Amino acid sequence: MTEPKELFDKTLSCPICSKEFSTKKVRTSRLRLIKRDEDFLNYYNAENPIKYSIFVCPNCGYAASESKFNDIKRHEMGIIKESISSRWSKRDFGNVRSLDEAIESYKLALLTATLLKSTKLELGNICLSIGWLYRLKEDKEEEIRFLALARDRFIEAYNTEALSGTNMDDSKLSYLIAELSRRINEKETALSWFNTCLNLTSTRMNPALNDIAREQWRLTKEME
Repeated sequence: MTEPKELFDKTLSCPICSKEFSTKKVRTSRLRLIKRDEDFLNYYNAENPIKYSIFVCPNCGYAASESKFNDIKRHEMGIIKESISSRWSKRDFGNVRSLDEAIESYKLALLTATLLKSTKLELGNICLSIGWLYRLKEDKEEEIRFLALARDRFIEAYNTEALSGTNMDDSKLSYLIAELSRRINEKETALSWFNTCLNLTSTRMNPALNDIAREQWRLTKEME
């Protein structure tokens, strides 16, 4: 497979096993956004950065997003070594990734995040990314399965977790819950969450989100 020009190598040291390894990243400056789905999946004119957002150590199997990879506590290292590394068959995710390899990297990150009892928001974001990758692969059944898992984690996050310091606020999260509910064909749940979103002061202060929420509410109303 010819390596796309927008990819470059990044060398990392694994915080679990201390071994160095190389992984691909995307030069986003080389990308042009083509379109964006209503649940925020971006499409580009070249390699999609989502495929390379998870770092996987080929030696011990530790997998996490770039922002989380080195953010691990000592007792968590023991959990990874016992539950993942002890049964890991060495394999390398450091080359150009197919959609299937990207999906596998996220499933490894989901396993890691589950074992480390990450927040529901983090688990939801990983499930959403897996759903997006299945959409890019045009596997509708698996896409819907992971969108539903993401939606359920996001509802738990909305009801039980503080969103300050994250990439979410109440407006965006309630909108995403609604849109994912629409995509998995749960009309009444979708309408309820769109109403929640539209009734928030923070949504009214965000004209772009307010407009898309109203449009998606209208489309949901017209569902059979």
